[in-house]
Amino acid sequence: MTDVKENVKKISADIRENERYIQERCENCADILIRPMRLGDERKVDCLMVYIEVAVSNMMLDDSAIGKMINHFWEIPPEKIPEFMQNNSLGIADVQKLYDMNEVLGAVLSGNAVFFIDGYDKAMKISSRGYPNMGVSEAESEKVLRGSREGFSDSVKTNSALVRKRLRDTRMKVEEYQMGVRSNTVLQILYIDDLVHEELLEQIKERIEEYEIDGVLDSGMLEQLTEESWYSPFPQYQVTERPDRAALELLNGKVVLLCDNSPSALILPGSFSGFMESSEDWYHHFEMASFLRILRYLALLTAMLLPGLYLAVIRFHTQILPANLLLSFAEAREGVPFTSVTELILLELAFELIREAGVRVPGALGNAIGIVGGLIIGDAAVSANLVSPIVVMIVALTALGSMVIPDEEFASAFRLMKYGFLFLGGYLGIYGIVLGIYLLISHLSGLLSFGVPYLVPFVRKHSVSRVGDGIWRIPFKKRQYRPVYAKKEQSLRLKHKAQTTDAETEKEAQNEVRRK
Repeated sequence: MTDVKENVKKISADIRENERYIQERCENCADILIRPMRLGDERKVDCLMVYIEVAVSNMMLDDSAIGKMINHFWEIPPEKIPEFMQNNSLGIADVQKLYDMNEVLGAVLSGNAVFFIDGYDKAMKISSRGYPNMGVSEAESEKVLRGSREGFSDSVKTNSALVRKRLRDTRMKVEEYQMGVRSNTVLQILYIDDLVHEELLEQIKERIEEYEIDGVLDSGMLEQLTEESWYSPFPQYQVTERPDRAALELLNGKVVLLCDNSPSALILPGSFSGFMESSEDWYHHFEMASFLRILRYLALLTAMLLPGLYLAVIRFHTQILPANLLLSFAEAREGVPFTSVTELILLELAFELIREAGVRVPGALGNAIGIVGGLIIGDAAVSANLVSPIVVMIVALTALGSMVIPDEEFASAFRLMKYGFLFLGGYLGIYGIVLGIYLLISHLSGLLSFGVPYLVPFVRKHSVSRVGDGIWRIPFKKRQYRPVYAKKEQSLRLKHKAQTTDAETEKEAQNEVRRK
C-alpha cells in the first residue's frame, strides 16, 4: 500500500505560507473553499477561512459565536487580535486549537471550518453541522409494535448522541478512532466503564488496530476484518439499527461499535440467543415475549430442517407416514419429470431469485414482485406438472420460517445451512439429518466471539432462567442480575428499595450494638 502520509508540517505565523501550502495540497479540489479576508481596525490583519462548501454554510459563519467573534475583530486594533485569539477564542465558541497542517486538513475534510490569522502560529477548528446526511429516521429492518421508532443515521456523531440520549451517565464512555489511510473513517467504541470487562475492551481495540486499509466505507467491512472465525457463516457481531437496542446491550456489559457513514451499530460479543431476541421482548409482558421466542426457535428449525426432513421421509423412511398421506404424496408427484431432490432445489433457487429481485427493485414494486412472482411461478410450475403441490408448501413454510428470525445476517446463515441438510436428508435420510445437527452443534460449541462462547448462556453454569437470556423470558421484576458479559461485582441490576432500606437499617443497628 502506498503511504500517503507526509512529514508533519507545523503551522506558520506567516499566513501566506499557510495559504500556499493549502492551495498546493488542495489543488483541483473545487469543493474546498479558501477564503482570505482582512480584519481589524482599518482592515490591516489578514485572515483565512478554509472549509468544504456544502459542509459549512455561510449562514453558520454569519450567525455562530465564531462569526460574531470575527465581526468583533473589525473593532479592535490589529496588534490586539492575536492576544484576543489566545485568551478568548476557546471561551466563546466551539473552537479547538490546531498545531500542524495534518490536523488542519483532517479537520477540513471532516466537515469543519478552519480559521487562520496572520502572526498567529496556530489555527482554530470551528465545529459545524458536518456533511449532509439523511438524519434520524425509522429503523427499516427491525420493525416493532412497541418501543422507540428512532433509527440510526449515517452520521456517527448523531448515532452516539442517540445512545447518550438513553444513557445519561458519565460512566458511558465514547472513544474515537480513525481507520482507513485514505478514507479516515471515524469509528466510535461505546461502553459502560464499570460494567465491561477490560480484557474484552482491549481485545476489541487490538483487532481494530491490527490492519491498515485504504478505506472503510461501512461497518460490514470492519466486521469482516476483525472477526476471528472468518470461515464461519454465522455472524460474530450483532447488527442493529435501533439506538434502544444498543443502549440495552450496553447495560448488559457489551460493547457497541459505530462507524461513520453506516446506519448500523455492531454489538459485541455476539451470541446465539442474542440474535434470536428482539428489542421489544423487554417491552411486552413476559408470557407473550416467551411465546414469541419459542415461535422464533421453531421457525429457525423449520427454515433449516424442513426440506431435508421431507426428502428423508419420502425417500427412505416412508413407513413413518400414515398410508393415506403417503398415497397423497405419491399422487401429487405423479407425472413430475424430476427427482424429489432436483425438484426441491429448483424451487428453492427460484424463490431465492424472487427474494433477491424484490430487494433490488425499488419501492412498492419490489413487494409486488415478491408476492405476485411467487404465486405465479408456483401455480405455473404445478400446472405444468414440473413440481408437486406439497413441495410448493414446503418451500413456502421454509421461507416464512427464515423471515421470522429477527436478525437478517443470522437468518442468512440458516438459509445456507438449509441446502446442506437438503442433500444430507435426500441421500442419507434421517441419519444424514442427525449427522448434520451433530456437526452444526460442534461448530457452534467451538465458535467464540471475542473470547466469549457463541452458545452463551446455554453452555455456561450460569442459570439461564436467572437472567432471562434463554428461550424463556422471566418476569421483569425477577430480572435482578445481568448476563455473564458484565463484571461479577456489577451483576446486580435490580433491587427493591424497601428491601434495601431494611438491610441498611439492620446493618446500622448491628453497628450500634458493636459500638456499645
